[in-house]
Amino acid sequence: MPRILAVVALGGVLGAVLRAVLEQAWPHPAGTIGWATFAINVTGCFGIGLLVGAIERFTPHHLVRPFLGTGFLGGYTTFSTHVVEVHAVIAAGRPALGLAYLGLQLGSGVLAAGLGLWAVQRRQPQ
Repeated sequence: MPRILAVVALGGVLGAVLRAVLEQAWPHPAGTIGWATFAINVTGCFGIGLLVGAIERFTPHHLVRPFLGTGFLGGYTTFSTHVVEVHAVIAAGRPALGLAYLGLQLGSGVLAAGLGLWAVQRRQPQ
């Protein structure tokens, strides 16, 4: 158990640092769409699709999933920030835009995860 916790912690730190760098590089005013958060979450969903597909297809080391899935992608993606951004857009008097952003994020995330799974599944075994 201590090794799993260590790899989750390491992956989480790396994912969170990457997210912070991207958020700093792509800031947005309060009450507007957070495109950095959107891009982070969609690429994270694609990444989890790739990871789940690879784990189903191959037999990676037992620490790969905790490091990449729970750790890195868990630290990288941020549902809570997305929800706060949706609330801020709605509170700024743009409820239709806030709800559209909510739906776009959800739909894009599901599509990205599916594309990640598909990308692994279509690859021929070696």
